[in-house]
Amino acid sequence: MIRIDNLSKEYDLAGARHEQGPIVAADHLSLEIPGGEIYGLVGPNGAGKTTTLKMVCGLLVPTSGRVLVNNVDVERNPEDAQRHIGYLADFFALYDDLMVWEYLDYFGHAYNLPSDSIPGRTQHLLLQFGLAAKRDDFIDGLSRGMKQRLGIARAMIHQPPVLILDEPTAGLDPQARIEFKRLIKELNKAGKTILITSHLLGDLQELCTSIAILEKGRLVKAGPLSQILQEGSAPAGTPGAPPSRRVRIKLASPGFDLRVWLVPHPMVSDIFVEPTSVEFSFAGTDAQMAELNKAVISTGAPVCGVEVITHSLEQVYARLTKGEVM
Repeated sequence: MIRIDNLSKEYDLAGARHEQGPIVAADHLSLEIPGGEIYGLVGPNGAGKTTTLKMVCGLLVPTSGRVLVNNVDVERNPEDAQRHIGYLADFFALYDDLMVWEYLDYFGHAYNLPSDSIPGRTQHLLLQFGLAAKRDDFIDGLSRGMKQRLGIARAMIHQPPVLILDEPTAGLDPQARIEFKRLIKELNKAGKTILITSHLLGDLQELCTSIAILEKGRLVKAGPLSQILQEGSAPAGTPGAPPSRRVRIKLASPGFDLRVWLVPHPMVSDIFVEPTSVEFSFAGTDAQMAELNKAVISTGAPVCGVEVITHSLEQVYARLTKGEVM
């Protein structure tokens, strides 16, 4: 649904040059985001996240590379591309002296929707985003959470397949964040592809199917969230070999020493034993892990559970990055 090919953005402003040359906000980024994903961009301030989103939306022209959204080249066909994109910036325009329905009506006309379709579309969005009771309220009187819902509803007025959100949970209270995450999951289930940035990594871990980690404009890591959490929780393995993973075997009762049995195993290392569990790194495939589990149970050990240990996105992020900005 979104394809980013070798995308770069450089700024060469008077008085803003680094000694090494222009400021590089995005450095040869390449990503493919399939339809139906909730895809998170993660990185420190200055990593290039907002710049990347603006190039995906066609609001910034890249120095090199290209972006395709639903197979439309964003730079070459900007008007066509906008039909496929709904964008909510971290700071977005709200007109305080408009009523809620007037705001959506205004943007319906701005997107050149057929006039006779706008009232029905507005009413549908008011219901979908929990704003029906606020229909005739002035925007100035809305809470931060309600304004955020209204902003997303505005981005969806023309029914785009792609929704791009820049720091949408910033400033929301805990209840508003819970409601926001529920809303994003519902939009995704309805078929929307969502590209989102946030510094609240716990929220992204709960929401995202895949993530990309950026630092100093460069791509550090990208892929399915479950894979990144698993790989980021274990020591690096030999290049070309199956990824190492951290495994915990739980025992129903103490007194069974699995270390003696595990030490000779060629794929097992870094063993840590507790009275009713043992942790170790395993550098093998899923099939080999299954064989290991069978062999452990055959020893007579009172195994009551086996799990692959994964760290939080925050822990993995800290491990993979240096916290550098441009």
